Amino acid sequence: MRNIVLLISISILFLFSFHPIGPSYKVKRIVIDAGHGDHDPGTSGKISQEKNVALAIALELGRIIEENMSDVKVVFTREDDSFLELHERADLANKEAADLFISVHCNAFHNKTVYGSETYVMGLDKVDKNLDVAKRENSVMLLEQDQAKYEGFDPKSDESYILFNLYQSAHLNNSLLLAAEIEKQMEERVGRNSRGVRQAPFWVLWQTTMPSVLVETGYLSNSKEELELNDKLNQVYIASGIYRAVRSYKERMESSN
Repeated sequence: MRNIVLLISISILFLFSFHPIGPSYKVKRIVIDAGHGDHDPGTSGKISQEKNVALAIALELGRIIEENMSDVKVVFTREDDSFLELHERADLANKEAADLFISVHCNAFHNKTVYGSETYVMGLDKVDKNLDVAKRENSVMLLEQDQAKYEGFDPKSDESYILFNLYQSAHLNNSLLLAAEIEKQMEERVGRNSRGVRQAPFWVLWQTTMPSVLVETGYLSNSKEELELNDKLNQVYIASGIYRAVRSYKERMESSN
């Protein structure tokens, strides 16, 4: 176990040495990830699937950023109903040397009265529901043919998440800043119910080497919110809220230089 901890510590130093945040830090490249895709529908409501709603919002977010931030390059992990493995999404962001990684999703819960947005950053939380959400989103790796790349990680096992606690991101504070701004915009500007910023061990956030967030834009299990999430105008509003958060974050980070 001691050797494993040492190896992980060395890996952290190695990974983050390639993406420093210092006095010259600027937000110039953003990777936007639409969760799920193709044979992985994600969660489902009565009339829609997560993969389609997430894609629509992600594409709208990219469009708004490109139209309003001429100095920022947007890279999508997917722009159609295609499937990328979890590690491919993070690998793309790392290879692009992205300054931000934003993963867009929809949520579900057995209590169908629950509704609202939640923005997650990498980390462990003692709240069982947060771990349940992470297990559901991480379970996509079970659909992949080559699971050896995940080095024995079992998305359904509580024990597998213990090591995540050792891999707290060097970019956690900045991720929290962006996440808080997203939830603020969702509540104050978009008029949605914000369920706040949370921490959970999402594999896709664990593997990225830049400030990263996963936005659960709403609950498809709530019939009213499902209709809202599928409404094109509401998708624009949600994407606009995330854009405003990114803009605020960018201004804050670059002004501090």
